[in-house]
Amino acid sequence: MIDLGALTSLRAVATHGSVVAAADALGFTPSAVSQQVKRLERQTGVPLLERVGRGVMLTGHGRHLVEEGGRLLTDLEQLESGLHRQAGAVSGHLRLTTFSTAMRGLVAPVVRDLLDRHPDLTVTLTEREPWETVDLVASGQTDVGVVHRWGDVALAVPDHLDTTLVAQDVADVVVHADHPLAGRDRVAPADLVDEAWVATPEGTICREWLHRMYDGTGRLPRIAHTAMEFDSHLAMVSSGLGIALVPRLGRQPLGAGLVALPAHDPVPTRDVVAVHRRSMAGSPAVSAVLAALAA
Repeated sequence: MIDLGALTSLRAVATHGSVVAAADALGFTPSAVSQQVKRLERQTGVPLLERVGRGVMLTGHGRHLVEEGGRLLTDLEQLESGLHRQAGAVSGHLRLTTFSTAMRGLVAPVVRDLLDRHPDLTVTLTEREPWETVDLVASGQTDVGVVHRWGDVALAVPDHLDTTLVAQDVADVVVHADHPLAGRDRVAPADLVDEAWVATPEGTICREWLHRMYDGTGRLPRIAHTAMEFDSHLAMVSSGLGIALVPRLGRQPLGAGLVALPAHDPVPTRDVVAVHRRSMAGSPAVSAVLAALAA
């Protein structure tokens, strides 16, 4: 009989490309993952991994087992969700991954309330960037992901995942209270072409949206400083180092030294979306989380 836990470890090696990366994703030691794969090789009687240089790769047998076994794991997940649905129990353990502002402004309060109402449910929370979260849900390493989509900036979601819109968020242009624009009711990209921006790193969805805002101006935003966290953006704006585009969700009170200006043409709006595997659609725990987030 094939060990399903060992099959999960082999799939993680296939997904992440190494035993060490698979162990990190699963929360195991590399030794434990190696032992599970060796046990699977003994059970099947065929080699599943082969050494290539200092690393490993799946053999043809290993790739076949992951492809066929992946469908088996999906079927088992669907079976388990159906059993929980029949029992009507919001119970078990759920892994939820989200981005930082949603963690502060949405997910943490919702999960606290869920745990109070459903004592047989446990939840593990993790922060990741949206594209990483989609990959984690798609590969079975987390159960529910909360991600964001800015306007027409695409976020690829595989076909076997379902999406649920749970909230919408708007970003404001935050300036120092002494800034010449601070008295405006609203601003447009044409008002900001000469400004120095504090922005998220290149390649992030928020940075892409900032670039899209400048479409039609003939200019690109002038990035003076880069930081991942919006709290850092606010600190730099407060010190007079630039302006920033900061979402309202999870935003700390600005205080007297900062002013949030609504933007238009376009309005910087993002959808907050929950993603989960279709095989977990029948899970009462997943349904409870989605309902609570949307509420």
